[in-house]
Amino acid sequence: MTFHPLDPLAAAEFTAAAGILARERGVAEGWRFASIELVEPAKSVIAEFASSGVAPERLARLVVLNRAENTTWVAVVSLTTDTLLEWGNVPGVQANFTVDEWDEADAALRAHPDVITALAKRGIVDLDNVFIDTWTYGDAVIPDQYRGRRLGWADIWVRASTTGNPYAGPVSGLHFVIDVNTMELLEIEDSFTIPRPEVMGEYVPHLIPERIREKSKRPPIKPLDIVQSDGPSFSLDGNLVEWQNWSLRVGFNYREGMTLHNVGYRDGDRLRPIANRLSFAEMVVPYRDPSIDHFRRTAFDIGEWGLGFMTTSLELGCDCLGEIRYLDAVLHNSKGEPYTIPNAFCIHEEDNAVLWKHVDHNGSAEVRRMRRLVVSFHVTVANYEYLVYWRFYQDGNMECEVRATGIMVVTHLEEGQGHPNGTLVDKRTYAPFHQHFIVARMDLDIDGPENTVFRTETRIEPINEANPLGLALTQQNTPVETEGFDDYNWDTQRAWKVVNENSMNGLGTPVSYKLVPGAAIPSFFDPAAPAFQRAQVIGHTVWVTPNDESERWPCGEFVNQSAVDHGLPEWIQAERPVRNTDLVLWYVFGIHHITRPEEWPIMPADTVSFWLKPVGFFDRNPSLDVEPSPSAHCAPAAGDHAGHAGHAGHSDHAHEH
Repeated sequence: MTFHPLDPLAAAEFTAAAGILARERGVAEGWRFASIELVEPAKSVIAEFASSGVAPERLARLVVLNRAENTTWVAVVSLTTDTLLEWGNVPGVQANFTVDEWDEADAALRAHPDVITALAKRGIVDLDNVFIDTWTYGDAVIPDQYRGRRLGWADIWVRASTTGNPYAGPVSGLHFVIDVNTMELLEIEDSFTIPRPEVMGEYVPHLIPERIREKSKRPPIKPLDIVQSDGPSFSLDGNLVEWQNWSLRVGFNYREGMTLHNVGYRDGDRLRPIANRLSFAEMVVPYRDPSIDHFRRTAFDIGEWGLGFMTTSLELGCDCLGEIRYLDAVLHNSKGEPYTIPNAFCIHEEDNAVLWKHVDHNGSAEVRRMRRLVVSFHVTVANYEYLVYWRFYQDGNMECEVRATGIMVVTHLEEGQGHPNGTLVDKRTYAPFHQHFIVARMDLDIDGPENTVFRTETRIEPINEANPLGLALTQQNTPVETEGFDDYNWDTQRAWKVVNENSMNGLGTPVSYKLVPGAAIPSFFDPAAPAFQRAQVIGHTVWVTPNDESERWPCGEFVNQSAVDHGLPEWIQAERPVRNTDLVLWYVFGIHHITRPEEWPIMPADTVSFWLKPVGFFDRNPSLDVEPSPSAHCAPAAGDHAGHAGHAGHSDHAHEH
């Protein structure tokens, strides 16, 4: 296992970083460690390490919270020299929430006599079945009397049984406001009551009523075994993955979760760079229901909570199938103490049908199976799961896929009542409309760091003497000269190419990779809406900025209780040039979730994705050298013509091991 400067912090490094602040600034009892992360070395430093083998200084950045003063502090420490390098207060901001605060808020509220009384008034006396879910605030919805505090507001849910689905039993109209520094109950909001309807909100098999299980009972499926008797075709050395000409490093931090670094493709005797760093920089989930139960419900799952803190362990045969290799992840609690997430990342190969094929008229055929490398991790953010897959293909394509599953938030209704901002999913129960916006931050280095983004669009040419039948299409490529944003356009099939104008392929044209947009959705917000003001990134599909290692978070670093977006909208005001420079491409995609009954009581995965595809990066199909399958049955028999070789009722089983 070879060390690399981009390797995530180890357990001992978390302990050392926390220890430096305890020693130098008394950060211990009364404080919280909101985040500890590696300060990733600059590209030039990584390049120097690659040539010399001399490891750079190991640095960590910490955000800590003084609970008594409600102040946020940022520190940088050297783990190499055991010294404090930077220390300062960031006024007027709130650090990200921690898992410990969520747990402590639950314990404090369920033990509070006023909470017990409020629940008893609604007939809820068995607190073992009560689930308390604390959310964060945006500035616009903070009650004036509580400004200046670190606030949370809580939803209340009641399970039908001790193992039942908590999200099937909302206690409508009842919310608690809590100071999460002191764990003081500030207010009980008891605005209205709804009689609980008879719902079927269970998804664990033994809790589903027999009448429903019998009605939907299906024949069993036979085993699907994926066997690689000689092991996988990829290699794993520490966090370095190599497979079928691809090379990449897996990273991890509290906020982005899994990150990918130094993504390159070996082309002949050259390992050609494609991406320096790929990650998700923000996830904005606004609920589009202004009712009393939902008007505060806008989540910044990355900035407020952190995908790293929400990462879950993966299980063979459940989350991943095949010949799997896992990587663990290490994080810390709010005392700065490390813990391990076993099997946090799954790395495996998948068969994906046909890569390329042609059957010639003389009866000969060439077929290649498509295989892809998948690097994935899963996160659970309260009621939702997000399953993230980065896929690498033998033809140089990359795909980023996100699957959203889990349980929708629901609210009960009065008899005969509907709701304009949601869908009826059970008896007198609706699920609000909402949206999931994900911001991918892509530091692409196509054959090197000096790149230019080109907007690429298809244009219909008018009927004229040169185009009498109106058949002509042309492709327009317009360079982005100055940082800013752009929007998807269906009518022109707009996409974006990242081009290295200094590197030519064998055909004499510049090499590039194209962002093929998928799941690009409009915000559907009035620009004056407070939820939009603090997440203006979701107003556009693509943003382009020069690469600045301090510009990591598109809505600003501190989004908890924020009022405005201190990220991309402010950065682009500098109008910096982005032609032929080291740049970052930000892509906004997601799910416009108009809820459905078929997504209740648990949601089948809703899948969205985008692609990065080589356009002139290679001189020709780079997968020509993929080996044919070791099966004798891939080509039709001599004399058989395509379309006539198959016969009904005939089944030919070829097993590949």
